[in-house]
Amino acid sequence: MIIASTHDFREAARRRLPRFLFDYADGGAYAEQTLRRNVDDLADIALRQRVLRDVADIDLTTSLFGRKMALPVALGPVGISGMYHRRGETQAARAATTAGVPFCLSTVSICPLSEVKQASGTGALWFQLYVIRDRAFMRDLIATAKQIGAEALVFTVDMPVPGARYRDAHSGMSGAGAPLKRVLQAMGRPGWAWDVGLRGRPHKLGNLEPVLGSNSGLNDYMGWLGANFDPSIGWADLEWIRSAWDGPLIIKGILDVEDAREAVKIGADGIIVSNHGGRQLDGVLSTARALPAIADAVRGQVTVLADSGVRSGLDVVRMLALGAEGVLLGRAWVYALAARGEAGVDLLLTLIEREMRVAMALTGVRRIADIDRTILA
Repeated sequence: MIIASTHDFREAARRRLPRFLFDYADGGAYAEQTLRRNVDDLADIALRQRVLRDVADIDLTTSLFGRKMALPVALGPVGISGMYHRRGETQAARAATTAGVPFCLSTVSICPLSEVKQASGTGALWFQLYVIRDRAFMRDLIATAKQIGAEALVFTVDMPVPGARYRDAHSGMSGAGAPLKRVLQAMGRPGWAWDVGLRGRPHKLGNLEPVLGSNSGLNDYMGWLGANFDPSIGWADLEWIRSAWDGPLIIKGILDVEDAREAVKIGADGIIVSNHGGRQLDGVLSTARALPAIADAVRGQVTVLADSGVRSGLDVVRMLALGAEGVLLGRAWVYALAARGEAGVDLLLTLIEREMRVAMALTGVRRIADIDRTILA
């Protein structure tokens, strides 16, 4: 299949993956309206095309949390992404290092922190942490992240309980008969079965193995999420996390101005305006609609990042214009990983860069700092 744009990766991933994995990445909560709004609302943001503005020298570099980045982009945390290509998190981390952007590892990754750090080398590695009941285990994960040199802790707060994801029950990711469905689907995807099913072992949640042991396999994945997330946590509970982590602390899952202000109060260094890619509460605002008010409320007090609905370099420019200082990719890089592994993520980031350069040239801006709402129609 010819990959000519970032959007081509989704179809390439669909052709290669067993259905349970494709639908897990591709799907959202309930009727998936917010998932669609994330993409559609961002696509509806109209730009001002400007001409004769001297855009011969375009600079895409920026700095976030003390590190210079080649692009205002990071690969966001995606659970079990190691199943989308052999030891997938390590491949994506290498691609991020090559491109000069951060890679954020999910708590529920296949590859553990130590393996991904070795793969990322000198690149910027961030670690995403969920709200889970076992506080001692959370402390252990934070300590491990510090020990291996993770540069930022991304604390996800919009998942006190898993969202209602109907596709997963139909596809075999969860529900009765799921293991058998997965085996049958894998048999229909021999390329994936050989690369990941056989050569990509162990298929365990690498960061959870110290506490789950033999129960850290995929068969227990959805059940573990439901049983171990902690819906009782409040803002005051984040104080011990702030005290345990002395690096940049980024709060992910902010969709309301008041919550953004609370994040500032507890001493967060950054926030990620996000609705979890439409995978939690359906019917909420798209990130594109929520972002401007939040950016206006806390800009200068905390670094504002955003995700959800971003599929191209043009979308990155739109998010920056709406008030983000950096943008996290989610599904986009997972589709690319599934399609072509590390080479796919390399190509995706190359296409993102090219698309950003075109969008900046045609809106008349040369620096990332120059992208603001003045380029919006």
